[in-house]
Amino acid sequence: MPRFHVDLPLATRLETTLPAAAARHVQVLRLQPGATLTLFDGQGCDWDCELLSIGRSEVRVRIGQARAVDRELPIGVTLALGMPANERMDWLVEKATELGVATIQPLLCERSVLRLAGERAERRLIHWRGVAAAAAEQCGRSRLPRLAPVRSFGEWLGALESPTGQTRFVLSLAEGTQAYADALRPALHAANGLLFLSGPEGGLSEAEDAAARTAGLQPVTLGPRVLRAETAPLLALGALAALFA
Repeated sequence: MPRFHVDLPLATRLETTLPAAAARHVQVLRLQPGATLTLFDGQGCDWDCELLSIGRSEVRVRIGQARAVDRELPIGVTLALGMPANERMDWLVEKATELGVATIQPLLCERSVLRLAGERAERRLIHWRGVAAAAAEQCGRSRLPRLAPVRSFGEWLGALESPTGQTRFVLSLAEGTQAYADALRPALHAANGLLFLSGPEGGLSEAEDAAARTAGLQPVTLGPRVLRAETAPLLALGALAALFA
């Protein structure tokens, strides 16, 4: 059944007009009045709907019953990452959504290639939220990950609150760093979830890595190979997700 994310208040028996993006999808799929489809607003339910009419610029549906859907990881995961450039960040947001991330915090680091601020940062954030919504449509999630506003590394780290039960890792290539697999299983009992910090192209600077450790982030390694900026956080998240498959 076709499934679409909508930023609308949903209620049983409500008749409503679909937003432009969802309406275009319905038109592309050539659905006809009487067809059934699923809407979700990112709050944890899927809504079975009936397609009432399709016009040139308007698609109307009648909303049916809500079904609670839980395809989330049993532990909340935050990815704080130095933004990789261009389409790599889009790909990272898409795949992290599929793997169950709860929050994505884009960071501007010393070695970041992608430099965003002000209106440009806000436009990219809106774009990434759309990427996450499309990924949730595809993978069946009924909750959207939170895309936090772009922040500088120092600002983010300085505002980081006490762990309060959250286990925090910084992905590191430093020699003698504990293997991620060895550190992960004890961390699964963290009451308030997990946080992974990963650097941009070129990795975190020595000063950033040291600051993260001073702030209480536990350094872990994903192995001897040097992974791309968009690969490392997804490997960490995917390994975690596989434990709950």
